[in-house]
Amino acid sequence: MTLQGKIALVAGATRGAGRGIAVELGAAGATVYVTGRTTRNHQSDYARPETIEETAELVTAAGGHGIAVQADHLIADEVRQLVERIRAEQGRLDMLVNDIWGGERLFEWNKSVWEHNLDNGLRMLRLGIDTHLITAHFALPLLIERAGGLLVEVTDGTAEYNADHYRLSPFYDLVKVAATRMAWAHSKDLAPYGATSVSLTPGWLRSEMMLEGYGVSEDNWRDATAKVPHFIISETPRFVGRAVAALAADPDRDRWNGQSLSSGGLAQVYGFTDLDGSRPDAWRYVPEIEDAGKPADATGYR
Repeated sequence: MTLQGKIALVAGATRGAGRGIAVELGAAGATVYVTGRTTRNHQSDYARPETIEETAELVTAAGGHGIAVQADHLIADEVRQLVERIRAEQGRLDMLVNDIWGGERLFEWNKSVWEHNLDNGLRMLRLGIDTHLITAHFALPLLIERAGGLLVEVTDGTAEYNADHYRLSPFYDLVKVAATRMAWAHSKDLAPYGATSVSLTPGWLRSEMMLEGYGVSEDNWRDATAKVPHFIISETPRFVGRAVAALAADPDRDRWNGQSLSSGGLAQVYGFTDLDGSRPDAWRYVPEIEDAGKPADATGYR
């Protein structure tokens, strides 16, 4: 699998799934523009240590070419300038990955709309919906100039799962369902140009914030299952990265146009694995094991 000569923009690549996707696109040889708000000289309101420069360096170390660009995707002019830079430097855009989020500290678990902090809820909508639309508005005209472009809208949960499961709060639920619908809507506009649009969800992600919250590292993540048994189905951010790389390298990827996909589901099709050689299929495990109230056991699911 090679993406040599391909140009990607991973919007929201400072950490988590965005970083994992950027690195795996780099491992396949792509040039990857990685964006976010946190740099070595500026920290966002997240107050996290990860930076876009680190992500770009990881992309380059993996075999690609990482280019860090600070951008707030809620500010239209910054996104416009970003895309103009890509056009000036590369003359093309082959992949857009919309992974912008930033709402982990805003949603309140199991709170009704009248109980949830309104300002935080509305900001989640802006962070998870407005940013994606602003980025698509400016980037897709460049992507469709060549046939074969790929748009990936990153979300949480498959369309099938989210259709009949309440996701934490009305605000969070709406944001994550909206990304799937956006991918479907974009697929209608992109198809005449030979481009493909999909939504893609990782499973239970071992992001930097998740590992820190459980008091473990990637080296000893299984220790967290003592308190959270179903964490046994979790996956690294690189797993969803390999899903995107596999899609991008598939000459017949248009068969997926408009569909809701998962990292675990695509692993069964394309044969890639997580870093430990397993294929965790969280969106099959969660309804069949966790939601069913069965004891945690990933046998047959990874």
